[in-house]
Formats: sequence, C-alpha cells, structure tokens
Amino acid sequence: MGCNDDVKDATNARIARHDGTDGTGLVSLVGAGPGDPELLTLRGKRRIEEADVIVYDRLVNPDLLDFARDDAERIDVGKSAHHHPVKQREINDMLASLARDGKRVVRLKSGDPFVFGRGGEEQRYLRDRGVRVEIVPGITSAIAGPAAVGIPVTHRDYASSFHVIAGHRKREGHELDWNNIAHMEGTLVFLMGMESLDRITGNLIANGKPTDTPIAVIQWATRDQQRAVRSDLAGIRAAVDKAGLGAPALIVVGGVASLLDETLTGETLANVGLTGLATSADEQ
Repeated sequence: MGCNDDVKDATNARIARHDGTDGTGLVSLVGAGPGDPELLTLRGKRRIEEADVIVYDRLVNPDLLDFARDDAERIDVGKSAHHHPVKQREINDMLASLARDGKRVVRLKSGDPFVFGRGGEEQRYLRDRGVRVEIVPGITSAIAGPAAVGIPVTHRDYASSFHVIAGHRKREGHELDWNNIAHMEGTLVFLMGMESLDRITGNLIANGKPTDTPIAVIQWATRDQQRAVRSDLAGIRAAVDKAGLGAPALIVVGGVASLLDETLTGETLANVGLTGLATSADEQ
C-alpha cells in the first residue's frame, strides 16, 4: 500500500467516527462554496452523497443536489430579503428531529456555514440538545467572488487586511458603526448588501471615505450568470443601474476594486482553463 493510500485510509477512519453509521444521527453543516459546483470541497461532496436528507438554502447551486442519492430527501428552506417561509427556529427543530431519527442530515449552505450563514447558531442549538454535529467548511464568496473577477482582497500595493461585513441589519434601528468602518485600513467586502447599496455608499462618504474610492459590484459570483462592474463611491449606483445588476451580489470597496477585470463574465470564466491550455500547447 502506498503512502497516499495510507493517508486516505487514516482520513476515512477518522471521518467514520463521526459519520452517523453507528445508528445515531448526524447533522453536517456543509459549506456549498460560492456557486460553481467545482468549488465544492471533497468532504462536502462526500457528505451530500451519503446524506439521507439535505436541507438547503436558496442560493445553493441546484446542480449540487445531483450528487445526492436518488432516495435522499431534499428540503428547501431558502430565504430571501423580507421573505422567510421557514423560520430559523423551525429549521433548528427540523435538523434536531431528523438526527434523532437516525438520519444523516446535510445542512447545505451557500459559501461557508460560519460566514453569515447562521451555522454558529445551528451548531449551538444542536449541541445544547445533545445532537451530533460537524462542520464542513466551504469557500466563502467574500474571497472567491472578488477573485473570480480578478480582485485580490489583499495586495501589497493596496491592502494588507480585509473586512467582511453583513450588508443588511439584523433588526431595524440597529446600525453599523460606520465611522469605524469608513476608517478601516484595507478592503471592505459587503455580503447581502445590494438592497442597501445606497445606504452603504452614503454612510461611507458621510463618515469620511473619499468619493473617488474604487468600488466593485459582483453578481452571481463564480456562476454562469456572473457579471460585474466597477466605479467609485459616487458613481457606483449609476454603473449598477446601467448594467442592470441586482441581487445576489457582493460589494468590494477599496483600492483592489480597481483591478476588476470586467471581461470575466460567467461564460468567459468557464472557458479560461481551456483557453490557457490551448495557448500553452501552441507555444510548445
């Protein structure tokens, strides 16, 4: 047996201790990644393949459900702004109930379950009730989304840090500390912020962020429908309206936003690898 096989067997043995095959249920909080199915982790794919039940969110790419068994139950608990057909407490209860029935449950969340995915709340709820739960991290759109259009969230010439901020408020009347945010060094990445784009740019400017600060908006990052525009704080609303962009999208503020490559639409993104290979072969 080779070294790679030894590593694989050790990994499988370690995973088996937590996979629910001993007759008790298990809830796996799985990060689905930013959208492109090829950016799902191997562990995430395996958990979907093994699952008895998949409880998934609205922004999860439906192609990922094709990895599931034909007899696996699929439950859509998707939420959108101002529309929560299944309340979070109901989702929590559902996950616990299914696991107590001995089910292997995948809670499939867009991006990473611990980055504005309420994974922390669900983990605590399940652990407090003695339900076995594991975390399968995913690639967050806060990094992969900008990268998909050529924007690095850090760059020695522009930013030595980056900050990920929820673009919407948990409740009315609770406002972010805009003075602090406007003066942070580095890149600002706002998730779930398209509905609040004007509020975000207005508050940044009102608290001292220069109006010519670069900003980019990326819709459907890493998906076939990917589109993006760049401008500055003063002009981004007009640019977004002209391009017809809307949710779901993420917002990148800072010098790195000027590096956006607007040619990287979903269609060209899908062909980048093939184009690169053809060029390399021609040069040989």
